[in-house]
Amino acid sequence: MTDDSQQAQRNLVDNGNNVKQCWICFATEDDDSAAQWIQPCNCKGTTKWVHQGCLQQWVDEKQKSGRDVKVACPQCKTEYIIFFPNTHKLVMFLDKVDAFVYKSCPFFAAGIMVGSLYWTAVTYGAITVMQVVGQAHAVEVMERFEPAVLLTGLPCIPVFLITFKMVQWEDSLLEFLRKAGPRLPVLRHFLPAPVTNESGTNSEAVITEEMSCTRVFTGALLLPTIATITGDILYKNTVRSAVQRTFLGGLTFIIVRGIIKMYHKQQVYKRIRRRRILDYSPQSEDQVYERRIEHIIL
Repeated sequence: MTDDSQQAQRNLVDNGNNVKQCWICFATEDDDSAAQWIQPCNCKGTTKWVHQGCLQQWVDEKQKSGRDVKVACPQCKTEYIIFFPNTHKLVMFLDKVDAFVYKSCPFFAAGIMVGSLYWTAVTYGAITVMQVVGQAHAVEVMERFEPAVLLTGLPCIPVFLITFKMVQWEDSLLEFLRKAGPRLPVLRHFLPAPVTNESGTNSEAVITEEMSCTRVFTGALLLPTIATITGDILYKNTVRSAVQRTFLGGLTFIIVRGIIKMYHKQQVYKRIRRRRILDYSPQSEDQVYERRIEHIIL
């Protein structure tokens, strides 16, 4: 290659690098000779040029969530240097106040939510005490304690109820009964035992239900009411103390409910352990479809 051809190639490359084309709107100098061009990043070639107005609009899109968001070139990742002209001190003060409010609002909102939950728990605890022992007696009892003790103890009532509700004691008891049932001749026919499948193996796994937050929350907070109603129905004529009636009513409800849940889980366990995979046939497919429709209707 001669010296003249090499020089011509260099001139062609230089001319290509000097061509200004906006990487946002793809316009060149010939399209708009009055537009203002800038080189805001470390990109080379034609991509280093961009219209001032196009880049301003692009930065506005990136800073929709806040004016303090840093914006960088999507190609070379160079952060753009954004210059703001001087403004009045009052405007600067208002900007700082607005930024402080924007950053502190999440903390204030969290504090309000926590405070609301706390006072809701205090109110629920006080209502529960009145429901169990009676309004007059509850007011008399609560007046004996210091306010700090009440503000600490009353919120613990719903916390204790929800924590107790999350303990699935039926699963542990059901697993124990499955293991101990065959060893006790007297109770062998009453206690659930592991189910053996066709291969001769058995499983000790307990069928557990998925824990629902709404179900746990509702069941826990309704327990004092259910215990009070159950105690009044079953033990009103035999037990004089309202607290004892509520305790016995709650204990009775928990035991009966636990027995029903264990029975249901055992039946579901048996059904799952005795399931079989059928050979495919058009008739079997129709039967499965009919069973699904029947299950949906029921």
